[in-house]
Amino acid sequence: MTDNKEYETLVGVIIDADSRLTLAQLCRLCAVHADYVIELVDEGLIQPYGEEMTQWHFTGLSIQRTRKARRLQTDLGINLAGVAVILQLLDEVDHLRLRIKDLEP
Repeated sequence: MTDNKEYETLVGVIIDADSRLTLAQLCRLCAVHADYVIELVDEGLIQPYGEEMTQWHFTGLSIQRTRKARRLQTDLGINLAGVAVILQLLDEVDHLRLRIKDLEP
C-alpha cells in the first residue's frame, strides 16, 4: 500500500539580532501597519537606524519587541505608555537573570 501524501516544502530566512530590516519588512513580519511602527518609535520602544523614515532600518530584535507590544495591547488592552513600562521591566528581568547566571558556579 503506497501513501500518496503531498509534502509541502517550507523555505525560511533566519533573522538574528544583527539582521537589517526595512520598515516594510518589519511591518510584514509583524503583521502591523507602518503607522503602528512609527508609534513604537515615537514611544521609544524600538530604535530605527537611519536619518529619514525612508532610510529607516531595524534590527532583528525589533521584530520581537514589536510583536510583544502588539500582544500586550491586543490581549490585555494596555496603552503604549504601559507597554513601554512593561517592556522596560522585562528587559531588566532578563538582564538580572543573566547576571545571576554569571554568578552561579
